[in-house]
Amino acid sequence: MAHGGGEAYGGLGANFWARRPLVGMVHLPPLPGSARGGEASLNDVLAQAAADARALAEGGADAVMIENFFDAPFAKDAVPPHTIAAMTRAVDAVRAAVPPHLPIGVNVLRNDARAAIAIAHVCGARFVRINVYVGAAVTDQGLIEGAARTAVLYRRELGADVALWADVLVKHAAPLGVAVLEEAAKDAVLRGLADALIVSGAATGAPTAAEDVRRVKSVVPATPVLVGRPGRRNRPGAAGIRRWRNRRHQLEAGRNRFTSRRFRPRARARITMQAAVAKASAIDHPH
Repeated sequence: MAHGGGEAYGGLGANFWARRPLVGMVHLPPLPGSARGGEASLNDVLAQAAADARALAEGGADAVMIENFFDAPFAKDAVPPHTIAAMTRAVDAVRAAVPPHLPIGVNVLRNDARAAIAIAHVCGARFVRINVYVGAAVTDQGLIEGAARTAVLYRRELGADVALWADVLVKHAAPLGVAVLEEAAKDAVLRGLADALIVSGAATGAPTAAEDVRRVKSVVPATPVLVGRPGRRNRPGAAGIRRWRNRRHQLEAGRNRFTSRRFRPRARARITMQAAVAKASAIDHPH
């Protein structure tokens, strides 16, 4: 989507997606007030987040996303104020640690769209991830309803230049009622006004089925689609990202490969998304 001036939200337009961007995840240690909080001081959390982000940036990641991954069990939607405060400091630390041109994003688990947009807006992040965007899902947090209307209206209220990345039938969840992948993708874009979609496997670490990516891309060809998890186990640090880039010619050749080989992790930083953009050259479209 584009906002009033015709520019893509977050400045993530055609040039960004043409690179088939790799997005690195910064998984924050348990934050204060979470079930496992207190294992590390907030200053240690911030230092770890900054170090992970620098590792990804130095390795050539095209963007970095920060999320409260180790806060599980998560709040269902609205997280408590102390989580918002801690995540704001973490996102600000990451913003200061990486080059100004590198886009950063925010995901407030499990589904706090308002908090994510607010943090992104005040910290200069350029996109957010929203796990349950349209429809409703039965999750380990209970029943979560889609946040599309909340997200779009709150972005407008703040005047936030932040792109909305929406999961399609998100992992660790079962859709309430009968759900068709293609219909969920169309609803997210055409009715929910999502700027990009994310397709993942059934759980964290589970590979994304190439056929699912094809199916989504076939019904929203003009919308960027990201692969939430490559096809084989892959945890690259800085060196790993460089090797990903060296093998992009294989993706250009149309092979269904989303990773190269197993890598040793550097800190908690991981690459977990790869874009399948407008022409989706890494995946053949069904005719």
